Amino acid sequence: MVTHFKVSGHLACGHKGSNLVSSSELNRVKCRSCRNTDAYKEARKAQRNATRRAARQAKAAHTASNWRSAWTERLTAMAGLQRLPRGFANQPFV
Repeated sequence: MVTHFKVSGHLACGHKGSNLVSSSELNRVKCRSCRNTDAYKEARKAQRNATRRAARQAKAAHTASNWRSAWTERLTAMAGLQRLPRGFANQPFV
């Protein structure tokens, strides 16, 4: 069964009928006519930009943390002497 793209109460492709399946979720739309409309393409572009923006913010938050100091604190909290991994100066025991 074909699922149409519904935008502001109407189908994007212009089909009319009471038994047509419609959705505002972009991933569920199967109608080729709906997928070729400007309304669908703009909605897809906006969704893609929002996803990219969220990914950039997550990456910025992830790289902002100082993983070296966190790793040193983790090894210090463990019982006994622990050697720091490669990349730390002279790999001293913590």
